[in-house]
Amino acid sequence: MAVQSFHGTEPKLGAGVYIAESAVVIGDVGLGKDVSIWPTSVVRGDVNLIEIGDETNIQDGSVLHVTHRSASNPEGHPLVIGNGVTVGHRVVLHGCRIGDLCLIGIGAIIMDGAVVEERVIVGAGTLVPPGKRLESGFLYVGAPAKQVRTLKDEELEYLSYSKDGYVLLKNQYLRDAGLALS
Repeated sequence: MAVQSFHGTEPKLGAGVYIAESAVVIGDVGLGKDVSIWPTSVVRGDVNLIEIGDETNIQDGSVLHVTHRSASNPEGHPLVIGNGVTVGHRVVLHGCRIGDLCLIGIGAIIMDGAVVEERVIVGAGTLVPPGKRLESGFLYVGAPAKQVRTLKDEELEYLSYSKDGYVLLKNQYLRDAGLALS
């Protein structure tokens, strides 16, 4: 795994974190406990901070980045991801906020200042434009993202099932690598 400091700031890794060898985690990044970062993902906290909550998984080929602070935007746009979030393959998250127990579908793009509330499914290939807010409990699809319908009970249950499955999977990877689960 490539975990590297930037400008004197080291990523902070919680207990039981798994980072694939081909993934890169740089700079002002905080990973909660039982987070998994899968192959070829990039988590680049160089010009602002990235926080990833407990039991969140960032799947293969995803790119996570931030927007720098400036005179016109003093806080910039950090990237904050809640607990138990499943981020699908090839997702781009840029300076946005993702609530707890969300599923971000394969190839989705979520832009600066967007807010995804808790328990939301963002469909594969969906584009969430800058500053858009996605309300809790709904499925969103399209480019730009549109609210399609209320999530069904089985979909809400799947959000926990998905995060639990990825915690078990990353634990197996850690065991296979001979690493202790802390």
